[in-house]
Amino acid sequence: MNNQLKHKGYIGSIEASIEDDCLFGKILFIKALVSYEGKTVAELDAAFREAVDDYLATCQSLGQTPEKPCKGSFNVRVGHDLHLAAALAATRKKVTLNDLTRQALNEFLQHHCPDPSPAIG
Repeated sequence: MNNQLKHKGYIGSIEASIEDDCLFGKILFIKALVSYEGKTVAELDAAFREAVDDYLATCQSLGQTPEKPCKGSFNVRVGHDLHLAAALAATRKKVTLNDLTRQALNEFLQHHCPDPSPAIG
């Protein structure tokens, strides 16, 4: 079951409002708030695609670079003991802590997530 929309590298959420009898969502993993809504899944998908295209056009008209979902770096607070253990493991493997973390995330995603890489639509 897919509960996300994808278009031009952007991922959108799918939510439902029983009170308003509609579906709605927002573009995920960017700071800008870009939302959309529709009565049916097809309408929601069309509204999402239009919202992404509008966002890109607005950025272009303002001379701004559009945000990319997930910029490629993030801070992780793991505590002293885990940080030290990871740094020692990276040293033993003769890799950087970033490389060790990247390898660990890749391995986890391959073994625990059915589709770890977003299919860009």
